[in-house]
Amino acid sequence: MNIRVNGIDCDVKASDLESLLAELDYAEQTVATALNRNFVRKKDRAATRIAEGDEVEILTPRQGG
Repeated sequence: MNIRVNGIDCDVKASDLESLLAELDYAEQTVATALNRNFVRKKDRAATRIAEGDEVEILTPRQGG
C-alpha cells in the first residue's frame, strides 16, 4: 500500500499504525504519531488502521536548550 511517511512516499505492508512503526524500525523508540494530521496516542496505535494514501507523521523527541 502506498502512504506518505514524514513527507516521503512509501510502499508498506502494515495495516495499522503499530505495525507500521515496527516495519519502519521505530517499535523500540519513544515517538509521537499522527495520522492525517490527527494525533494518535500510543495506546490507540494498534487499533488505528492505515489506508492507501494516508499521511503519517512520526516524531522523535529531541533534547536541547
